[in-house]
Amino acid sequence: MSSNCNLQLKNKNYTCTFEITIDLIGGKWKPVIIWHLGTKGTLRFNELKKLLPHITQKMLTQQLRELEADNLVLRKVYPQVPPKVEYSLTDLGHTLMPILSMMCSWGDDYYKQLKADLQQTMAESE
Repeated sequence: MSSNCNLQLKNKNYTCTFEITIDLIGGKWKPVIIWHLGTKGTLRFNELKKLLPHITQKMLTQQLRELEADNLVLRKVYPQVPPKVEYSLTDLGHTLMPILSMMCSWGDDYYKQLKADLQQTMAESE
């Protein structure tokens, strides 16, 4: 892990490399978008939208543009009518999949533990 302080990248200042990582994939939607592209492969905009029913079209567009600008997502436009646009992970984007997989496993463990604790509390209160 890097101990560098006061890093500058893309006109932003960071205190550590972890902060860069969180800036790139942080937020409600970016990790989920990356996860779907990594597990399902290349997807069109509406396919992604169906996988994320609570995201607005504007927010999905914004998140995809940011991920593309950060070289995590590739946007491929086909010159046809109607326009066809596909999104996929770049090689760099794919390097995030083991991290997101570990986060998914942690979330699964957390959910199971929370559910077990709740069931135990309910059983004790009967």
